[in-house]
Amino acid sequence: MNETKREVERRRLIEETLDESYGECLLKRQEIARIVESALFYFNGERYFLHSWVVMPNHVHVLVTPMGINIMSAIVHSWKSFTAKEANRLLGRKGVFWQEEYFDRVIRNETHFRAVVEYIEYNPVRAGLCALITDWKFGSFLGARASRPL
Repeated sequence: MNETKREVERRRLIEETLDESYGECLLKRQEIARIVESALFYFNGERYFLHSWVVMPNHVHVLVTPMGINIMSAIVHSWKSFTAKEANRLLGRKGVFWQEEYFDRVIRNETHFRAVVEYIEYNPVRAGLCALITDWKFGSFLGARASRPL
């Protein structure tokens, strides 16, 4: 099922707005970004294969392949639940941390896969948050994360 022009435009506008770093931008705090990073790696290789990721100031991009009976909604719920509890504890607050929904898409082929990896890993550069991809601390770009298994 291909995305309609309307869906593509809606997604583009959402991404553009997110990249402009509206909202609280709590993920720009390194200690909170590390919580998210740890959550992404926790079940890597057990519930899913983590291919690519980046923690932006107010959102996260992740490319994973669920393993076995694990489904995306359960995987995302696990990440959001753990990170919300830990981040709220760190911030000394309670309540909602993440927006309720998330956006996903099916990867159609190797070309699409590579395009999504590039989109994710270059997101901080495109958003004007750094000049070089290697300058961004919380992402899967191989040059910045050579010590991390992907």
